Amino acid sequence: MAAVVPEVVVIGSANMDLVTRAPRFPLPGETVLGSKFTTFTGGKGANQACAIAKLGGRPRFIGKVGNDSFGLQIISSLRQIGVDTANVFAEQDLVTGTAMITVTDSGENTIVVAGGANARVDPDFVNERLSKFEFNTVLMQLETPVSTVQEIIRKKKLAILNPAPASDLPDEIYHGLDWITPNETETHRLTGVRPIDTESCRKAAAWFLQHGVKNVVITLGAKGSFLVNSQIEIHCPTIEVKTIDTTAAGDAFNGALAQFLNEGRDGQNAVMLANRAGALATTKLGAQASLPSRDELRAVSSGLF
Repeated sequence: MAAVVPEVVVIGSANMDLVTRAPRFPLPGETVLGSKFTTFTGGKGANQACAIAKLGGRPRFIGKVGNDSFGLQIISSLRQIGVDTANVFAEQDLVTGTAMITVTDSGENTIVVAGGANARVDPDFVNERLSKFEFNTVLMQLETPVSTVQEIIRKKKLAILNPAPASDLPDEIYHGLDWITPNETETHRLTGVRPIDTESCRKAAAWFLQHGVKNVVITLGAKGSFLVNSQIEIHCPTIEVKTIDTTAAGDAFNGALAQFLNEGRDGQNAVMLANRAGALATTKLGAQASLPSRDELRAVSSGLF
């Protein structure tokens, strides 16, 4: 019998995504007519947990929603996809987090998040939930309190942080991270370096390494990603796809990275597969609905599985 791979724990946000399709982003003070409005279950934490489940993992999601219709819909959707929701709680006095998303005809997006119940995913709540089971790998983001991330890295598990949305972090967090996965915007916000070429990617990655992070992956959209640690520095390309919606690309990448690292794959292989998962997620509209299955990923990953 094959060995059972331990669960990945995902600690993060759960939102209802309110998505409007528009020809372009409005300028300040301008109204633009949209062509379509859709609602999707989302939130970086929930999306990344779903990405893991779709790739064959057994993720446990720790988070909070409001005691409202959006919250019930989110929990139901997570369960249907295969996410363990035993540690998702409904807050009686808060609303479910929402994300107002505009997607242009070219597939680019802007997102404004109202956190709601996600603000209550605090260290006390998370510690109480984590005390009930064993885990090897934890995936986190920054749509929940930074203090929660700071507490969790002290547990000395394989810690992966998707620093989105980017905010100033205490040095203790960097020193406790095994992996950090900023995109271009987040890299610039955290390091002051715009990762526009190999030299600038190298400089930005060095900043993270100097602050104690063991492995740095700067995601570069259609250009793939840049992986750096104490032993390797490599640009990892991705596949060419027809982009429809980039909303969940980062979540697909991070969920895939966590899953494949948790399976025991080496870092470069995990990043290459995560690149492809992120690319595939841009070929469909929506967040969780766009996340690729393991079979879909395998079909575009010759030689990597």
